[in-house]
Amino acid sequence: MLDLPRARDRMVNIQVGRRGIHDREILQAMREVPREAFVEPGFEEFAYEDTPLPIADGQTISQPYIVAFMIEMADVKPGDHVLEIGTGSGYAAAVMSRIVEQVYTIERHPGLAETAKRRFEKLGYRNIEVRTGDGTKGWPQAAPFDAIVVTASGPGAPLALQEQLDVGGRLVIPVGDDPDLQRLLKVTRTGAATYSEEDFGGVRFVPLIGEQGWSENGTVTKVGRPLRHPHPISLPDMIAAAAEPLPDFDDPAFGALFDRFADRRVVLLGEASHGTSEFYRARAAITRRLVERHGFTIVAVEADWPDAAAIDRYVRHRRPRTGAGAPFQRFPTWMWRNTDVAAFSDWMRRRNEKLEPSEQAGFYGLDIYNMSGSIGAVLDYLDRVDPQAAKIARERYG
Repeated sequence: MLDLPRARDRMVNIQVGRRGIHDREILQAMREVPREAFVEPGFEEFAYEDTPLPIADGQTISQPYIVAFMIEMADVKPGDHVLEIGTGSGYAAAVMSRIVEQVYTIERHPGLAETAKRRFEKLGYRNIEVRTGDGTKGWPQAAPFDAIVVTASGPGAPLALQEQLDVGGRLVIPVGDDPDLQRLLKVTRTGAATYSEEDFGGVRFVPLIGEQGWSENGTVTKVGRPLRHPHPISLPDMIAAAAEPLPDFDDPAFGALFDRFADRRVVLLGEASHGTSEFYRARAAITRRLVERHGFTIVAVEADWPDAAAIDRYVRHRRPRTGAGAPFQRFPTWMWRNTDVAAFSDWMRRRNEKLEPSEQAGFYGLDIYNMSGSIGAVLDYLDRVDPQAAKIARERYG
């Protein structure tokens, strides 16, 4: 049986709170609003995963963190009147309604708008008004707004929406002329005809269709007041400005450069030079530093998890699994069966030998190249500990 309230609380704590959203009103609102009520039937069990989910008309319900981040950017407060462009499932409007006095939300798809209305009525959220129409033109009759949140990407900030902000009001909108590369902007009205702009980084949203956005065929229909954008610089210039020189891998100064990430719960090491000895040596040096100096205890790799478990038993001085075949016999064997990984595994084994089991670092696989082997391992385990769950798993795999 799904424990959705517990999953919701965990989502707020881990996916939202630990990623930097600290506004108590937002966190409490997300604990209160049942996200499972806003997903399509059959998707309830995925409602609290850190991912967008599909809804009708080719749209999505945004990932929980993005919803929280955009609301925090909009700086919504009790007493505010807020306009949302792109009702979608209605989830973001529902969250904001638990904070502000009134939410107005516009959806261009009539079916989505009607479904959202029914959800709000069922949940008793009486301070949300829904309209079907062109969101790029805003809602002049209800203006001015303290905040406007746009959940679709336009070529720029529509003039109508900028003009419907109260002085001091905030417009949060993704903009960009590339469907795969947009910027999340916060536009603040500072006076009768003056605005300031902040850029909060890259995002990806569905296109904003309308008179002051994109047309159905992907062309700009009408350009609003242009905002100030910095002059673009080339990618090589951006890399040069951010790059730092690296000492040799065997130099302690190399690992020390990564102490800046010591307070993170998860550190991801990229694959730009995957397959080279230098890549494996660099990754090993960084990992050794994080394990030795900063208490990291999980080394998670892109490998079949049943195969990686054999390495884990080795590095933590556990007995080999009886009857298990040799690991890493399938593609891509070179990725882990090489001398650099062997040397790193031996280092882990030597270090763990001196520690209590609870302090040892483990080696875990997070991939399923050998899907049948991974499925078999799951079912073997569930058959032993939870036959009913094994039955459900077989149905899902089927």
